[in-house]
Amino acid sequence: MLDSSSLTHIASSSVNDIIPSDLFHSTGINMPALLALIFIYMIATIGLAWYGYKKTTSDADYLLAGRKTNSLVMAVSYGATFISTSAIIGFGGVAAAYGMGMLWLAFLNILVGIIIAFLVFGPVMRKMGQFLHASTFPEFIGKRFESRGLQSWIGIFIAVTMPLYAASVLIGSARFIETTLGINYTTALLIFAVIVAAYVIVGGMISVMYTDAFQGGIMFVGMFLLLVLTYVKLGGVIPAHEALSNMVSLVPANLVAIGHQGWTSMPVFGSQLWWTMISSLILGVGIGIIAQPQLAVRFMMVKDKKTLKRAVLAGGPFIFMMVGVAYIVGPLSNVFFYNTTGKIALDAVGGNIDAIIPVYINSAMPEIFVLIFMLSLLSAAMSTASSQFHTMGTAVGYDLIRNGIFKGKSVHTILFTRIGIVITIIMAVILAFYLPGSIIARATAIFMGMCTAAFLPMYAGALFWPRMTKTGAYASFAVGFFVSIFWYVFVHAAEAVPIGICQKLFGVATLLPGMWAYVDPILIATPLSIIVAIVVSLMTKPPSEKMVSELFKKEEEPVSAESAS
Repeated sequence: MLDSSSLTHIASSSVNDIIPSDLFHSTGINMPALLALIFIYMIATIGLAWYGYKKTTSDADYLLAGRKTNSLVMAVSYGATFISTSAIIGFGGVAAAYGMGMLWLAFLNILVGIIIAFLVFGPVMRKMGQFLHASTFPEFIGKRFESRGLQSWIGIFIAVTMPLYAASVLIGSARFIETTLGINYTTALLIFAVIVAAYVIVGGMISVMYTDAFQGGIMFVGMFLLLVLTYVKLGGVIPAHEALSNMVSLVPANLVAIGHQGWTSMPVFGSQLWWTMISSLILGVGIGIIAQPQLAVRFMMVKDKKTLKRAVLAGGPFIFMMVGVAYIVGPLSNVFFYNTTGKIALDAVGGNIDAIIPVYINSAMPEIFVLIFMLSLLSAAMSTASSQFHTMGTAVGYDLIRNGIFKGKSVHTILFTRIGIVITIIMAVILAFYLPGSIIARATAIFMGMCTAAFLPMYAGALFWPRMTKTGAYASFAVGFFVSIFWYVFVHAAEAVPIGICQKLFGVATLLPGMWAYVDPILIATPLSIIVAIVVSLMTKPPSEKMVSELFKKEEEPVSAESAS
């Protein structure tokens, strides 16, 4: 059962730590059938990766899929990149503990991550990116503000922080393979990393996009079946939700004390649980999606504005099916566990929040679905990892080495990018071996929060505010980054308490008491970053009129297929 000390860990977790090693084996899964499905899955993945390799004939193909990705592939790849095992297992388990208030996160993911991103940010990013001949997110920012140094610093930020995020996905994937196939963790980790790295290194973004779309299709089918079978198992939609509402008296006393009002209600306004759910989970991840470099760069991969509009029709339902279903099924699992064991979900799995969804599926679902769901989890992990590897590799090889160290004079774009991919994969694998799961889970949440504070103000300013200056971008980037670090180390209890620096220096667990210790850094660092971006830009020399005129007054710019330099 949850207590207040474990609450902060759950609030900061976004990946599954370690699912009990006997979890899947105890269910009597038909291993030959599972191995056959995985074999077919891998053959299809390798085939799509090979197709991507054969279609890659230029730098633009390798970095941006030739800037001609169609709407369906773009939408599903975008969604599959964002959704990993963390959303399905990790946040599904969180929803089982906190309740259906987590559906507000699904709403924000669709509103911000799909509608606003595709219809507001996407068209401008596509037009400006093509005009500037930008091939990566750091290069777009650097060229927009006419600063190769800014491009390099953003590349360094990605290269240093994203391996922690990638390591968390590697750990979740390796533990899944370990528990499912019965092989040791080290072997599982290396197999997964090598397979994903192979098609990313060889085929570049075309391979990533097509394998993502294939894996996303499997994820969609798996989650759709999970929703339908859950309602069938619980007697229908209305009976299932009525039963969950009637379980309010079963909420543990320690959760009631911090604001829990039942699995079909939001926590008490202003309570500890309310701040945890709203700031760390809903706003942190809901807003954070729009400032993710691996997602923002995809807007430069489509051929026209109409493609982005059409992508909304596919992206919205896909995101809802991924996260919305997890946030519905998670709370409803309490009904199943109570009916079968007399315990709520957390008690039924011994307090391991990340085991709730796997245990529920293995206990409640037919064997054939368990096999399909395992492929869904593998697909979620591989689609996210492939995009992470590509983004980290371009940050090191293209933004830092080619355009930073060599000042853009070298023509070995693909070679340097492949070197960057290898370097950052090695970093992520090393972290996956040595960092404890709880630290990696926190690192994932930290990465998303810092991306929002450091990138979102200058990203939005680059797209929509002609008066935004290079100095303003630098200042915004620095403030967002350093304020986030300060808040994580000295104020936010989920990180400050285990880090312990605040305790050693000042004799207190956190510098600010009460609810401040549960307010996520994104709500502090991001507003400050926005204010600094505006004030500093207004106080410094405006950008050149030529740049402003070209970027903000022309409707469209003709771009060749070889526009990526």
